[in-house]
Amino acid sequence: MPDDGAAIEIEGLRKSYGSVEALQGVTLRVERGEVFGYVGPNGAGKTTTLKILSGLIQPTEGRVRVAGVEVTEAPLAAKARVGYVPESGALFEKLSAAEYLTLTGRLYGLAEDRIRSRADHWLRYFDLASRAGAPLATLSKGLKQRVCWMAALLHDPEVLVLDEPLNGLDVETVARAKDLMAALARDGRTVFYSSHLIDIVEVVCTRVAVLHAGRVLAQGTTGEVASALGAPSLEQALLGLGRE
Repeated sequence: MPDDGAAIEIEGLRKSYGSVEALQGVTLRVERGEVFGYVGPNGAGKTTTLKILSGLIQPTEGRVRVAGVEVTEAPLAAKARVGYVPESGALFEKLSAAEYLTLTGRLYGLAEDRIRSRADHWLRYFDLASRAGAPLATLSKGLKQRVCWMAALLHDPEVLVLDEPLNGLDVETVARAKDLMAALARDGRTVFYSSHLIDIVEVVCTRVAVLHAGRVLAQGTTGEVASALGAPSLEQALLGLGRE
C-alpha cells in the first residue's frame, strides 16, 4: 500500500451484491488538501465507493485507508476522521436541528462546550440559527440537507465525503458550500466529491476520476480526463458514457 501521506488510498477495491459486481478493482489515491471529483453515469458504483469509505458497508475485496487508518481493520477510528454527507440523509425528525447536532457530537465523544460552539458556528454558517429549535420534520428538503452538512462537519473531520451534497440546496447555500469546499482544502482537509453537477465539479475539483460499470476509466485534471476519453470536455465524456 502507498505511504501514509495520502488522505485516501484505495487499492483493488471490489464489492459484490450477489452475482452483481458493483466495483471491479478500483484503485485511487487522493492527496491531502485536494477537492477530488468522483463522477460517472448512474449505476457506476459511486455511492458504493463512498459508503465503503465512510465505513457504512464492507468491501468484498481490496484495501481502503482514510487519513492513514485502515477502514476495515479500525472502522471506528476511520469514522472519527470522516464526515459523510449523503444525497438524502435519514434524520431523526422528531428532534430539532440543535438537538440532532448535540446527539451527533455526543456520539463522536466531543465535550459539551465543544458541541455547543461547533453547532452554533455551523448553524450560523448555513443560516439556520433562527430555525435551530424547530422539529426537523417541519423543515424543507433543502434545510434538512443543510443539517446533514452540519452533522458531517461537527467533529472537524480530516476527510469530507460528499454524495450529491447539493441536492435540494438553494443558490445561496450552493455558493456557500462551494466556498467551504475550497476553504477546507486550503486548510489541509480533503474533500471527496461525487456529483452529476459537472459544471461545479470542473470549478471546485483539483482532479477527478471517472467511474463506469465499476471501473475507473481515467483520472487526472478535468482536461486530462476529457482527453483520455477522447472528448472535448468532461461533460461530453460523461454524456458519451451515458449513451453506452
